[in-house]
Amino acid sequence: MWLLVSPQNPLKQHQSLQPEAIRLELTRRALAADPQLIASDFEFTLPRPSYTWNTLCALREAYPDRQFSLLIGADNWALFDRWAHPDDILSNFPLLIYPRPGYPLSPEALPPSVHLIQAPLFPYSSTDVRQAVQSRAAITEMVPECIREEVMRVYGKE
Repeated sequence: MWLLVSPQNPLKQHQSLQPEAIRLELTRRALAADPQLIASDFEFTLPRPSYTWNTLCALREAYPDRQFSLLIGADNWALFDRWAHPDDILSNFPLLIYPRPGYPLSPEALPPSVHLIQAPLFPYSSTDVRQAVQSRAAITEMVPECIREEVMRVYGKE
């Protein structure tokens, strides 16, 4: 599974982000223990802001021997109709939705190409982590130990 670190979410243009190289490195270190998970900088070379439809088309062109699916959180599914080319995404790529607290979904109400995955519910969002760091609260349960110190350093400066 490739996890693409996005350089700029079009729906979050006015939010400050840490530099993409820092976010990529933190993601790579967090995933290092699982060889099936790969942090990718593929979107870093694409025009910005990053539109998922463009990224999926570029991936399909760059890797024609691969089949791509899109995994998003239920929080993003709630905004999916605001994305660029949502119907094209649904028509051309399987969509997997990861459950998120506060975003209940009924599998029966989803379009045919959209699947709610059964996975343990992770209770923290990236916003929760940043807020905990800024308030100097413990993040022991929120992030892997291998990146905890760096997360505290990077996000404690905001």
